[in-house]
Amino acid sequence: MTERIIDLKDIDQREFFGVNEKNLSFIETLFDRLVISVRSDTLKVKGDEKETENFIKFFSRLKTIYRKIPNINGQLIMAAFNDEKIEKESDAEVLVYGANGQSIKARTKNQQKMTEEIEKKDMIFAIGPAGSGKTYTAVALAVKYLKEKRVKRIILTRPAVEAGENLGFLPGGLKDKLDPYLQPLYDALRDMLSQSKLDYLIENHTIEIAPLAFMRGRTLENSFAILDEAQNATKSQLKMFLTRMGNWSKFIITGDPTQVDLPAKQSSGLMPTLNLLKNIKGLSVITLNDKDIIRNPLVTKIVNAFDKEENKEKPSE
Repeated sequence: MTERIIDLKDIDQREFFGVNEKNLSFIETLFDRLVISVRSDTLKVKGDEKETENFIKFFSRLKTIYRKIPNINGQLIMAAFNDEKIEKESDAEVLVYGANGQSIKARTKNQQKMTEEIEKKDMIFAIGPAGSGKTYTAVALAVKYLKEKRVKRIILTRPAVEAGENLGFLPGGLKDKLDPYLQPLYDALRDMLSQSKLDYLIENHTIEIAPLAFMRGRTLENSFAILDEAQNATKSQLKMFLTRMGNWSKFIITGDPTQVDLPAKQSSGLMPTLNLLKNIKGLSVITLNDKDIIRNPLVTKIVNAFDKEENKEKPSE
């Protein structure tokens, strides 16, 4: 008789074992000669030595599948049981599998360039128009790195700048007032993680979403940090954020220089900072354009219309 204990701290048990532990019940039918029990963050399996070892190998394969496709079902359990390779799509293409099992990957040439450059460089700037997928791709990369245990946490931040609307009279405390600024980051994460998993990661500070001002004085080590809407940061704010980088970290800075929401007396620091840092080795700048826009086709036409008007308004040299 052999007894083995498996640590479950790295999985969301609701996702893994299913509602009312239906997946666990199915697994028990496949290994009916073993006694399998789950308590807190551990799984205990007891029985014949060979059968127990077979279960350990099966469970390892199932956890590998889970890291790609969070919502385990009977088909995936059987794939692990039969040692079948899961080939929904090329692993090289897929960044992560989303909350509903959908594949999330770079969909344009420049988005793919983001995924390639972050492997080679510790810091990249992704500059482009609304809808070009710069933020979404950055968040997907952060989740990928976290799931692969290449970083220990994700830091997502934005400057808390009002885009022409006054949010000061919103009800609630500080978090309630700040969340509207950060909602796009929550939206992206909900596509990639179940709500229960996201809530857990936020509660234990594995994922942190906060305004840019909250980054001051910190050192971000073993982290994947994203500064979104960087066109709304001043030069001094950008310097503050960029110098937060600690060891074993990745930084992505996204921005659209055509959508600056800063007050008239303040200047965006994004382009001046890029000009200042352009010759520094170890960072990369990816420029996305209207061909990267993957929202409704109308968005591309709208962006182009605004660009044409702004070009007409620029004084000729």
